[in-house]
Amino acid sequence: MPLILLESLARFLRLIFRTYVPGRGRPRASVRRLLVMSVFIPCFALIQGIQWIGLLLDEILFPAYRRVAIREPLFVLGVPRSGTTHLHHVLARDPQYTTFSTWECLFALSISARRFWLAIARLDARLGRPLAHLLGWMETHVFGTLEAVHPMRLGDPEEDYFALMPVLACFILILPFPNSDFLWRMGTFDRDMPEAERARLMDFYHRCLQRHLYVHGPDKRLLSKNAAFAPLAGALAGRFPDARFILCLREPERTLPSQLSSIASGIAFFDSLSATPNLGERLTGQLGFYYRNLQAVFAEMPDNRRAWVTMETLKAGLEDAIEQIHGQLELEPGVGFRSELRRQEAKSRDYRSRHQYRLEPYGLSLGPVDEELGFIYAALAARSIQSRPDSPSRRS
Repeated sequence: MPLILLESLARFLRLIFRTYVPGRGRPRASVRRLLVMSVFIPCFALIQGIQWIGLLLDEILFPAYRRVAIREPLFVLGVPRSGTTHLHHVLARDPQYTTFSTWECLFALSISARRFWLAIARLDARLGRPLAHLLGWMETHVFGTLEAVHPMRLGDPEEDYFALMPVLACFILILPFPNSDFLWRMGTFDRDMPEAERARLMDFYHRCLQRHLYVHGPDKRLLSKNAAFAPLAGALAGRFPDARFILCLREPERTLPSQLSSIASGIAFFDSLSATPNLGERLTGQLGFYYRNLQAVFAEMPDNRRAWVTMETLKAGLEDAIEQIHGQLELEPGVGFRSELRRQEAKSRDYRSRHQYRLEPYGLSLGPVDEELGFIYAALAARSIQSRPDSPSRRS
């Protein structure tokens, strides 16, 4: 823990230096970007500093968390914008699973912080929930603008790649820090991350999962969803040899513009293009690695350990798709989950995405999609579960 803390501190200082000091290959940032970063960096440092205090306190107050076993976790991976979020939200309703919530990812990774905030929530409930009402109002106004792209509420299931924020290894940080070589290596983790650094980061992530189970119950089965972990697929499969994987797919020509569009407002907010004019092209190339790495890691893995599913199959019949996934991975649904799944199926039929692909207003453009990715997608989609004509959703 001390070593990765010192590494993270040194990494953060380098990021600050690169933000303000132009150098070889780094153009001078715009005045707007410098002003935004001058507000963002202290706020970010404060939150991560609090996270680290909690993580270090855990080593003193709750050392037993290190003995928690992570048994047969279920990972939802895939390419971005391929239905992973909706699938994760539905699976999280199965009572046998536990998964990270947004508030835990962003503000309470440590056992110490979680127990503190859970105690505050119990006190708030006794007082009529004034704090909960205030947070609800703030959620609507802060997160409401993201609803069409990625629905987010503090209590919702969330991607636990945010657990890597304290070690500055969460790839979304490429938006405020687009000149970070380390963050770009996170985007091609299995290929380019040095072995010693890879081991330390996986150790840190492993400890975060142990902390989560320590709080929510070591008897629970961990459910983790991370489209951004496609570059870490090999490391995950090696670290958790008894894990099961659900791998979501979508055509590259749809995935790439959708993903760029979904982060375009963040790029505009941080004025990232002023620091890295070719950011769009780099992101397009990095997303291509997702397809190649998923194929390399999972193509030959036994069927009872991984299941491919396309976004079209999920749309055609969510209930049928999940039932087939359970069967292939030899998973038993928890008590009452089948009834909940039917309710979610009914809701999903009425859902229409409001996300529009808009790149030009943000100064972004999509280069030609690598033809090889189309062949990879076709090969993997052919091995995915298929929508059955007699599925419940088809008959209704």
